[in-house]
Amino acid sequence: MLLQGYKSKITNQLKTKGELDMELSPKQEPQVTIVVVPRERFSYTQASLESIYEQTEYPFKLIYVDGNSPRKVRHYLEQQAKEKGFQIIRKDYYLSPNHSRNIGLSHVDTKYLVFCDNDVIFTPGWLKALVTCAEETNASIVGPLMCEKEPVHTRIHFAGGESHVVTDIHDRRHLREKMYKQGQQVADVRPTLERTQTELAEFHCVLVRREIFDRIGGQLDEALLNTKEHLDFCMTVAQADGTAYFEPAALVTYVPGPPLEWSDLHFFMLRWSDAWKMASFNHLRPKWNLVEDGYFNTKYKKLSGRRQGTIIKHLSHSLTFGRKYKPLTKFINRWEKKLNHYLTDRYAKQQAKRNQTFSDIQFPQSTTVNLSSQS
Repeated sequence: MLLQGYKSKITNQLKTKGELDMELSPKQEPQVTIVVVPRERFSYTQASLESIYEQTEYPFKLIYVDGNSPRKVRHYLEQQAKEKGFQIIRKDYYLSPNHSRNIGLSHVDTKYLVFCDNDVIFTPGWLKALVTCAEETNASIVGPLMCEKEPVHTRIHFAGGESHVVTDIHDRRHLREKMYKQGQQVADVRPTLERTQTELAEFHCVLVRREIFDRIGGQLDEALLNTKEHLDFCMTVAQADGTAYFEPAALVTYVPGPPLEWSDLHFFMLRWSDAWKMASFNHLRPKWNLVEDGYFNTKYKKLSGRRQGTIIKHLSHSLTFGRKYKPLTKFINRWEKKLNHYLTDRYAKQQAKRNQTFSDIQFPQSTTVNLSSQS
């Protein structure tokens, strides 16, 4: 009898574990849809897509939003979609990030979705860890331990953070943003990291409970064209009494870099254009009733920072055979700004002619920012 009771106890424990596995690993219908969107270039598409399928054993659907990728990439995606059975949504024009995400979101019919950029590399168990966290905490948002650059999975980009508004003694509202553990080595700090509630997750890779969009207006704010959209989303979810969690058991890396091919260049310049950044800041401030303080003034002075650190730096380096020559760098920078403004203006005019609905979004033409008056 004692042995039978012991066997019965073990059987019940195994059954409970099996039921949990069924909940976390559905065999019939996936609970999660991965929505992949273009971030800043297309030349990393294959490496990222292959990583999804190689490192993700947890069942998922995949929606791939393709915003005007070059012919070679488009053909690759079409071939992979036929082989693996995922859905491609193709647009013949470049897309801003939240516009891309909303396109994918409109096709999601699962309990969860993962917004993922097209330059992310994954590790085994990443998706199951995110879903497990959401199931056990009832979180609206779950972010992984996010690394950056190559070699992958070594340097931390983000391990949770802060995003909220504070009010000073003059009743002025200021944005506070902080990213934890940035720049530290995974090997040094990961053993000390624990699942915890957080105020911030990033769109490089983030799991979201589909239901939360019913409480925040149905979609992401497309007027935030290329920056701070993750802050806006997390604060909006918090206003709707949703929660965000950081889950270090999920480890992924996004791989930024200069445009690897000429076909990346146009999209990269538009994606990080001065006009799109200024439009995003000019929308974020009144939306959250924020004062135009040092936080924003610092951002204004770095509008072209992404392009300077990649396109201009690498072009100057190539033309001088690795030598630093400031007059050439200044010359390239001046002409790059003119080209950037031209491309932005042309895109805005093209979009104005399209018979598309952009959720009341207006793509801005380039503007000249007078930094001397904002210092």
